[in-house]
Amino acid sequence: MKPHGSIRRRLFFQLAGVAAILSLVFILVVRGVAERAAEGTQDDILTASATAIADSLRSEGGGVTLDLPYSALSMLGTINQDRVFYHVSVAGQTLTGYSDLPLPTAVPLVGARQLETLTYRGEEVRAVSVSRRVGPAINAATAVITVAQTRLGLEAISRQITLTATGVGLAFLLLATALSLWAANSALAPISRMTGSMTRRGPGDLRPVRAQTPEELVPLVEALNSFMGRLRASLSRTEDFITEAAHRVRTPLATVRAKAEITHRKLNKPEHKQAIREMIRAIDESSRSAGQMLDHAMVTFRADSLARDVLDLRALVNETCDRLDPTAELKDIAVDRHLPDQPVTIQGDGILLQAAMQNILDNAIKYSPAESDITVRLTGGDTIRLSITDQGRGFGGADPASVTKRYTRGSNVGDVVGSGLGLTIADEVARVHGGRLEISENTDGGGACVSLVF
Repeated sequence: MKPHGSIRRRLFFQLAGVAAILSLVFILVVRGVAERAAEGTQDDILTASATAIADSLRSEGGGVTLDLPYSALSMLGTINQDRVFYHVSVAGQTLTGYSDLPLPTAVPLVGARQLETLTYRGEEVRAVSVSRRVGPAINAATAVITVAQTRLGLEAISRQITLTATGVGLAFLLLATALSLWAANSALAPISRMTGSMTRRGPGDLRPVRAQTPEELVPLVEALNSFMGRLRASLSRTEDFITEAAHRVRTPLATVRAKAEITHRKLNKPEHKQAIREMIRAIDESSRSAGQMLDHAMVTFRADSLARDVLDLRALVNETCDRLDPTAELKDIAVDRHLPDQPVTIQGDGILLQAAMQNILDNAIKYSPAESDITVRLTGGDTIRLSITDQGRGFGGADPASVTKRYTRGSNVGDVVGSGLGLTIADEVARVHGGRLEISENTDGGGACVSLVF
C-alpha cells in the first residue's frame, strides 16, 4: 500500500506553525507595548520639563520674566545625542527659545497638555505644549510653553526592544518546535506500540488485540479484532474444506478406477480394452492432479501459520520411505537409505516436510525404470541435506530450475501420469522453512538428484 502523507509530520507542522504564529504575535505585541511605554515615558518627561519652565514664569512691572531652570532641560538627558528645543510665548509673542518651533494647533487648557509629533529642521520631534496664566487675575496673560525632543533615543530603544523580543521569540519558536516534535511522537506512541505488538505476532496468531489504547483508537482496534475473528473463522473453514475435499475427491476416483480395472479384465475385444485403459489413465491423471492440487493448497495454507515443532528428520525420512516402499516394490525398485545413527533435529512443520519428501520420492519411483536403485541420503550438522537420487529419465535437457514452476514437467515424461506440482510443493516447503531445493542431474549415471537443504 502506498502511504498517503504522514500523521506525525502533519501534526508536527501544525504544532510548529501554531508556535511560529504565536512567536510572531509575541514579537509584535512586545514591540508595540514597549514602543508605547517608551513614548509615554518621553511624553511624561517632556511634560515635566514644560511644567517646570511654566512654574518659573514671573510677572514683574507689568511684564513677564523667565528664569529658565537648569533642571527643566537637563532632565531630558543627552542619550543618543537627542536634541531639545523649547519655545515660550506670552500673548502670542515669543518670550524666549526657538522662535521657529511650531506652536500647537490649539492652545491647551490650563492644567492640560497637548502632544504632537512634528518635523522640525528636517528631523522628527515629539513636542509637548502646556499653558499658564501669568500676572494679576484681571490682566493675566496666557503663556504657552512648548518643549520638543528628537526621537533618536526612542528609536534606539525601539530597536533594542525589537532585537530582544525577536531573540526571545526565536528561542521560544525553537523550544516550541522541539516540544511539537515530542508531542507528535508522544501522541502517536500508542499506534507505534500497537504496530510493534502486531508485528511481533506470528502469521497464525489471530488473537484479539487487548492492549490499552486511547479512546480515539478504540473503534480501529474493535474493527481489527472483528476482522481477525472473521479471518480466523474463514481459515478454519478453509482447512476443513481442504481436508474434506481431499477425502471426497480421492475416494470416488479410487473406486471408479477399481471398477474400471475389473471391467478391463472381463472385456475381450481389443478396442474395448483400449478404451478402458484410456479411461483408467484419465482417472489416474485426474486423481493425481486433484490430490496434488489439494496438497498444494494445504501447503499454501499451512505456510501462513507455520508450526515450529522440534522434529527428528531421520524419523520422518524412515516413515516416508516405509509408506512408499510398497509402490517401489511393484517395480522391483530398491530404496537404499543412508541415514545417520543419531537423530537429526529440525524446527518446522512435520506435515509439510513429509509432503515435500513424499513428492520427491514418489517422483523418483514414478520416473525410474524397473529393477533400478534409489538412494536416500541424510546428513546433519550446521547444514542439513536430504538428497534423493534415482536412475530414471532425468529432465530431458530441461533447465532443472524451471521444473519447480507450477504445472511444468520435463519434455521426456509425457507418457507418465503427473500434474507438474510435486517439485513445486517441495520447493515451497523448503522456502517457508528457510531452506532451498536443489535440482541436478545424477552425476553417477542417468537420472536426477533432488535435495532439500536447510
